[in-house]
Amino acid sequence: MSAIFQGLTPIFLLIVLGYVLRRMPWVADAFWAPAEKLTYYLFFPALLLGNAARADLGAFALAPLAGTLLICTLLVSAAVLALRPFSGLDGPAFTSLFQGAIRPNSYVGIAAALALFAQQGLTLVAIAIVIVVPLVNFLCVSVMVVFAAPRDTRRGIAPILFEIVKNPLILACFGGLGLNLAGLALPPVIAPLIDILGHAALPVGLIAVGAGLSLEALHARAATVSLGAIAKLGAMPLLTFIIGSAFGLDGVELAVCVMYMSLPTSASSYVLARQLGGDGPLVAGMITASTILAMITLPLWVRLVL
Repeated sequence: MSAIFQGLTPIFLLIVLGYVLRRMPWVADAFWAPAEKLTYYLFFPALLLGNAARADLGAFALAPLAGTLLICTLLVSAAVLALRPFSGLDGPAFTSLFQGAIRPNSYVGIAAALALFAQQGLTLVAIAIVIVVPLVNFLCVSVMVVFAAPRDTRRGIAPILFEIVKNPLILACFGGLGLNLAGLALPPVIAPLIDILGHAALPVGLIAVGAGLSLEALHARAATVSLGAIAKLGAMPLLTFIIGSAFGLDGVELAVCVMYMSLPTSASSYVLARQLGGDGPLVAGMITASTILAMITLPLWVRLVL
């Protein structure tokens, strides 16, 4: 257990550092938006592309892994939708609950997998991103269109769906896996460049995650925030553990699946809520609460599997 905490503690300390730096007067507010864009469009895609291109894909049970992640995501989504008539939430608030329950923060997942399971863990997370992120984004956009999006914005859904399709993390994973399956190696000059860019992903990305947290947002509807955290940090990984075990997954494969599905809520949930009429303050509270609680729950889930 101590090894797991030792591996994950630097990750969460970087998140805390980001929260502190955001409030330091000598770090300009103008720094954070470009830092987030560089991380999203360049650093993390470089890390994922380089790893996926070199990975030994034959070492993984891809069908059980994909089945576990897809079924778990769909079951939790269906359960949250079934609670809608009994939740007492208006449309925008419900969409924020839905996002909080199923959207994983892949930045934290990539860092945790690399810290605990090295390159093997990073490859498995890249596979999980390809499987989970497109489905989750499609489900969240669909739910927001039905329950929250004002009529005058619904004509703008197509551009948002296009943004999902061209998600740089997904494209990097597909690109790396495509090179791998085709038996093609990265060019000698490009490979070291991608590795150098990838090394910047974890510190910059995790500091940016911390910078986006807001303790003030925790005051927004504590009961709903708690329900979202229970679904994301409790029900999701528990179902993953049960389904993955039934499908024959074990060891690192099962641990990474459970870890990925126990990640805190993605900060991109707030962006989507703002675009499609969701409850921004509520989802901000879910992002902050789940990130703080994941400092405790994430290592416990990994320890349960291993």
